Amino acid sequence: MSGIRAVADFLADVWQMPHATPPYPPEVLHSLVHAGGAVHAAYSEKPSGVRPAGAAVAVFGPPGERDVYSFVAAASASGRGVGFAIKQAQRQWALEHGATTMRWTFDPLVGRNARFNLVRLGAVGGEYLVDFYGPMSDGVNNGDESDRLTVEWDLVAGSPRQDGPDDGRADADTVRRAPDGGPLALRGADRMWCRVPEDIVALRAADPALALRWRHAVREVFAEAYAEGLRPTSMSRDGWYLLTRRPTAGLTAGETGAGVAAGSPYGGTSHATAPETTSAPSASFTPSASSAPCTSPAPFAPLSAGTPASPSQEQE
Repeated sequence: MSGIRAVADFLADVWQMPHATPPYPPEVLHSLVHAGGAVHAAYSEKPSGVRPAGAAVAVFGPPGERDVYSFVAAASASGRGVGFAIKQAQRQWALEHGATTMRWTFDPLVGRNARFNLVRLGAVGGEYLVDFYGPMSDGVNNGDESDRLTVEWDLVAGSPRQDGPDDGRADADTVRRAPDGGPLALRGADRMWCRVPEDIVALRAADPALALRWRHAVREVFAEAYAEGLRPTSMSRDGWYLLTRRPTAGLTAGETGAGVAAGSPYGGTSHATAPETTSAPSASFTPSASSAPCTSPAPFAPLSAGTPASPSQEQE
């Protein structure tokens, strides 16, 4: 329980909440483990002692589906590989228990988390969930609408993405302008690019109204892309999503498009599922309201599916 309490305090720090009211109370985390789930933690040695530097929480889903649901992942330092290590620990645990795919959600406006999820881990975008958690009251997401993007990660065959998200972007046509006056959406023959703010967390704190305009603008682009069967498959270093019709082997057909993914406050909808077919799942754009995930500024960062170099959160 002492380790569980330390993780609960760590997650409270990430989401800028009091230790007395963490996003995941220690008794809840303890019950999740007792129910067959797992709490993974990474530690760093400081003058004050050994303390958590990253954490992730996951449980299995409905009986018979061999489903793993990753609620949350977070890391306290960027550029040190903590987020990647935490996700690999989750991956190993899920594989040992018979799962082959993992899913979680993250804030689509957090470009660094998108790059970690889509490029570093090799996951693929699935559902777009509109205002998934409804209003949020943590210290990171106040004043914004909680749109979330689901990603699916093939735990067996998944690997870092090799194709460049910038291929063809220079020749694409600008079809929408962003709230800052620059290009927002570009179109190619069979693909689309969408830009997100450089740092939505800082922008939300400095100018909540402008951050909300970005939210609505990106949502409209994704709605248009999803209507055409496109979905996010990569993210450039300078903040551009690449949306394509690229299929994803290993994910069960229909798994992504059927309704709204379940979620939990401050975590993400993520689960692992043993595939029954190799056909690509349908992408869906789903208006929704539920509970609440997040993103976070330095020095702490909730990991969207495990983000080593930036705050994010898995809602997974």
